[in-house]
Amino acid sequence: MICSLLWNNVRNLAKKGIKVNYKWLAFLVIAITFFFETYIEWLKIKSAKRPIPDNVKDIYDKQSYNKWLAYYGEKTKLSFIRHTISYLTVFLIIGLDVYANIVKQLSLKGDYLAAVGVFIADILISFIYSVPHEYMDAMIVEQKYGFNRMTKKTFFTDQIKDVVLDIILTSGICCLFIFLHRTLGDWLLLVFTGIMLLFVLLIVFLAPAIGKIKNKFEPLPDGKLKERLFALLLENGCTVKAIYVMDGSKRSSKANAYFSGFGKSKTIVLYDTLLEQMSEDEIVAVFAHEMGHNKHKDTLKMYGISILNVVVCVFAAWKLVSVPEIYLDFGFEKLNYGFAFYLLATVFLAFFSPFFGLFSGVLSRRAEYAADRFAAENGYKEALISALKVLSKNSFSCLAPHPLLVALTNTHPTVSQRISALECIPKKE
Repeated sequence: MICSLLWNNVRNLAKKGIKVNYKWLAFLVIAITFFFETYIEWLKIKSAKRPIPDNVKDIYDKQSYNKWLAYYGEKTKLSFIRHTISYLTVFLIIGLDVYANIVKQLSLKGDYLAAVGVFIADILISFIYSVPHEYMDAMIVEQKYGFNRMTKKTFFTDQIKDVVLDIILTSGICCLFIFLHRTLGDWLLLVFTGIMLLFVLLIVFLAPAIGKIKNKFEPLPDGKLKERLFALLLENGCTVKAIYVMDGSKRSSKANAYFSGFGKSKTIVLYDTLLEQMSEDEIVAVFAHEMGHNKHKDTLKMYGISILNVVVCVFAAWKLVSVPEIYLDFGFEKLNYGFAFYLLATVFLAFFSPFFGLFSGVLSRRAEYAADRFAAENGYKEALISALKVLSKNSFSCLAPHPLLVALTNTHPTVSQRISALECIPKKE
């Protein structure tokens, strides 16, 4: 609705003979987004100075807290540097007509070749400035504070895999979009939306297989823990294909657990670091929390939001390719589908993502509270509180993020908020 209103206002100006310079319009939108995200980065830095709530003061002792301050300071500074470099890169790319010049210099003729050329150039440019940041983050900062377990070989292999997958997926989707637009015209909106929705569902079904590209999954070994977990599943009428242990320790000492897949292919994944760091009761409590998400259909609800995002993105892409004169302002001789997708990501999505994030963030935080309550009602209140503290301590979580930062960006409530909510739940008799 907002997107359509803004777009129609711009088109109305053009119809009245008022020249709209789309490059300067893009600059304006990117600048607004930059200042908003700079404010977010400032809130992150500001959070380090906030007092820790009483109910989580026992997570860090004085030595650990000082270590956390140093860690958090380095992470936020690094994040701010990447934020600044990424936006400076965007301004230079657009201001200097970089992608239009690449298409001209390489004589990339035809819609498909010109679009893929822009995609590959953008991915490689992002690779150039993002890899040093990722390396500093994982191999230096995370290594310094004992979290990183990746070898250099694993790090660079992951980066190369990501680039290859990115090129294949984005180029493939764009080429399909071009074909449908040239073949179907405005019917593209309906057909491509349907295809993308099917693609989202396919990704859900293939999630377990996709995860194996980077990690190894082994069945949870037989024993008391496995018996307790399957008993909890049976008690709550939940069925899964299997419970796997993922080699998360290959990359980090931080722990996690999650549901993967859909329907009969659904599996539960526990990080091996979770098994290393927690007691049996704490592991079952975390498992019960994840079961709560499954019981409340939270994953399906989040997929529903993803589907809404897909619909909005396809509509925006259709609008962008409906006005070929846009691309003249960016140095192109005609419509370039690859650059249309670039504008979609760097201008439209960057600007509207905070609005989408506000809505999805509220739903996600509510889902976390509900999943915590489910675990507590199954008798794991104290164990879950203990597990949350272990997770926070072992991942060096910020215990007192700015409330506005939580509202604008967090998918989870703070650990203090979650513990406060759990403490209000009557203990199961």
